[in-house]
Amino acid sequence: MLVLALDTATPAVTAGVVTLNGDLEVLAERVTVDARAHGELLTPHLLAALADTGRTLADVDAIVCGIGPGPFTGLRAGMATAAALGHALGIPVHPVCTLDAIAAGTEGPLLVTTDARRKELYWATYDDGARVTSPAVGPPATLPAAPARAGTTLYGDVLTMPHTGVEHPSPAGLVRAATGQLDRPARPLVPMYLRRPDATVPGTRKRVTTP
Repeated sequence: MLVLALDTATPAVTAGVVTLNGDLEVLAERVTVDARAHGELLTPHLLAALADTGRTLADVDAIVCGIGPGPFTGLRAGMATAAALGHALGIPVHPVCTLDAIAAGTEGPLLVTTDARRKELYWATYDDGARVTSPAVGPPATLPAAPARAGTTLYGDVLTMPHTGVEHPSPAGLVRAATGQLDRPARPLVPMYLRRPDATVPGTRKRVTTP
């Protein structure tokens, strides 16, 4: 199975080509850390990764896409691209939690964090790569302690546990996080924002004059 792995939930623009034939092998990948270039770089990255392998989009059997948690603007670039490609190619698009992809293949207790902006972090806890707590968002000071953490190096003065250095998901991690669902029908591609939208429906206008 040839899998295209995409993620734009972190400041990194991640695209890779992975094969699954008993073992998992990353054939090519492109990763650029630029929080303002998700929409600009994702398609060139995935096409370049495919070109490195001598394959084309027509050879792809499935797509794995990180669904966050992540900021709205960056996250929707990856999810919209994955959904459009899946529809055009007639192949399944499998959603995976981006935090799960960072934790995939790790051993022991781990706190995974990514930048949520607004002086907050997205986070979840894991044990041997399996998620223990649901993804959440909050100020660094409210996060639980753990023997080790993976994710953003922000707030190092508050998050004092050892850091593994993994700040964004790899194509291998994305596919590892999806291995249990690749042989099943794809689940709905629903973004994991964890915050209420900033825009709200306006309420009833107040009268400024008496009738």
